[in-house]
Amino acid sequence: MKSKVLVSLLSDGQVHSGERLARELGVSRTAVWKQVRRALDEGYEIDTVRGRGYRLVTPVDLLDADTILAGLAEPARNRIALTVLDEVDSTNTEVLRQISKGATGVPVAIADSQTKGRGRRGKPWRSPRGENLYLSAGLTFHGGFSVLDGLSLVLGVAVAETLEGLGVPGVRLKWPNDIFLPDGKLGGILVELQGELQEGVVRVIAGIGINVHMSRADDVDQPWASLDQISSQADWSRNRIASALINALLESAETFAEKGFSFFQESWQARDMFKGRHLVAQGGEVIGVGCGIDGQGNYLVEGVSGVVAIRAGEISLRVAL
Repeated sequence: MKSKVLVSLLSDGQVHSGERLARELGVSRTAVWKQVRRALDEGYEIDTVRGRGYRLVTPVDLLDADTILAGLAEPARNRIALTVLDEVDSTNTEVLRQISKGATGVPVAIADSQTKGRGRRGKPWRSPRGENLYLSAGLTFHGGFSVLDGLSLVLGVAVAETLEGLGVPGVRLKWPNDIFLPDGKLGGILVELQGELQEGVVRVIAGIGINVHMSRADDVDQPWASLDQISSQADWSRNRIASALINALLESAETFAEKGFSFFQESWQARDMFKGRHLVAQGGEVIGVGCGIDGQGNYLVEGVSGVVAIRAGEISLRVAL
């Protein structure tokens, strides 16, 4: 935790003497040196300027709970219980822990890195420190599991509209839960059902991952994109993005609960990256042309035997080569 405070003190890019840092941190000069070594181990680039002190070479985008809260609309600020962590196994798991501890309001967890980030079908979600945004929220709905049809697509629309509002061009949605830019995958959504709290009342945990500053991902086996790749000069503040996403998630969840998926269907269709393309369902069971989604959020594929509805959770789609 102290290394984060050290990096925050150095975040202006100026040279800071060891004496001043020791005074600010309330530790010895030797302890400052140890914290610099720890920050280097965590991936921060810090120069030691002989006789003058330390300077942070690369810009940093530190997460800060107060800044995120200040960026929220007042109704959202009053509803959420926000936890911001340096490191966590998974933000979805952290929300579950907060719920088990009796968190009031809507629990929201954001982390600088994840050690066991998860994607769809249990696949690992790459979660490097200080580069991207990992955010999860616990949402409650009334009416039983049937009212949740299309929820992941609704959240996709919320994320897409948020990014567009921040100036991100060309956002597309890949059924059922991925966010794309023309150059590749920008982010994803993981919705996990947590069962009934009482009859007709269900809780879900919605996790969102967005690539913000990521510049290398040698272990990712598909095209990917990040916001910095759009423009390295833009102010892609993770705090600002987090505030905008939280506002959008709460508003969209409330609208979804009142009006259902049909309210969002057209917005999703407008960003559908599969529409009109030749597709193959996983395993090759269905081959045809993408026709968009139906009123329950199933994806429609027109093949030789007619239109087939693909249900999320059953099989996924890929573009035919």
